[in-house]
Amino acid sequence: MTATPKTSLTGFTVDGTRCAAWITLPDRPGPHSAVVLVHGLGATHDMMLNQYEHHFAAAGIATLAFDYRHTGASGGSPRQRISMRRHRADVHAALDYLRARDDIDANRIGLWGTSLGAMHALRVAAACHDLAAVVVQCPIVYGPAAARSGPRAVARLSPAVIADAARILLRRKRRYVPIVAAPGATAVVTVPGALDGWNSTTPPGAVFDNRIAAANAIGLATVTATRHARRITAPLLVCVSDNETLMDPRHAALVAARAPRGTARHYAADHFEVYHPPMLATVLADQTHFLTEHLHVNQ
Repeated sequence: MTATPKTSLTGFTVDGTRCAAWITLPDRPGPHSAVVLVHGLGATHDMMLNQYEHHFAAAGIATLAFDYRHTGASGGSPRQRISMRRHRADVHAALDYLRARDDIDANRIGLWGTSLGAMHALRVAAACHDLAAVVVQCPIVYGPAAARSGPRAVARLSPAVIADAARILLRRKRRYVPIVAAPGATAVVTVPGALDGWNSTTPPGAVFDNRIAAANAIGLATVTATRHARRITAPLLVCVSDNETLMDPRHAALVAARAPRGTARHYAADHFEVYHPPMLATVLADQTHFLTEHLHVNQ
């Protein structure tokens, strides 16, 4: 029987703030190929990433997962400051951390991103031409079309966004809004099923801090990866959820079409089904095949 790979707590520093990180190594001699796991909006390491860590490590691929600054087990104040630019800087720092490890082969490193983490993975991949592979699933790649909450939801958010911006100028405590809530509520995401979906990725014992500093919602709505896709030189697998609830899946397929070495695989799933059986096994099998090929595992 194959032993379950062990995950160890580690970390790295970005602009003076510590990011908590978790390294999972295959049960075999190194140096290993590796992927950085980049999670989604408001998510932390406790929210489903262990199933990817263990699966990839069992296939011979080391993983590094981390919590963004200002979230989860990482440092940073104010809490739940969710900045797209800062998140990308955290991903770059995670890659640098892996490259410096003796037990990792710096020439066989890739990125894996899920949901909004796919946005960061794609943007970083467009700037890093030494990556060996990139995989994204249920990707949010075009901020202006994400969330599908409609103009009324945007109008409900506006007073909180304005109040938070004023608090920044006055150096006062931030104003927060929920990341996700039921339809008709004031939150960044209010599409039907989204709240249950987010909660389904929070296992017993994990904590989902369902808040975002309100002004940061503007950054979510304006960021995009689609126009950067042509600069991604690494082999890219885009796992498209054809029944996507948070964004038109055609945007995800467009990224694969524009990337020079992009491939799209389509699944009859919504945004959250890919995290759970039975769809999980199918998606993981495709991703593992892609990563072992392009990270040259067992060669």
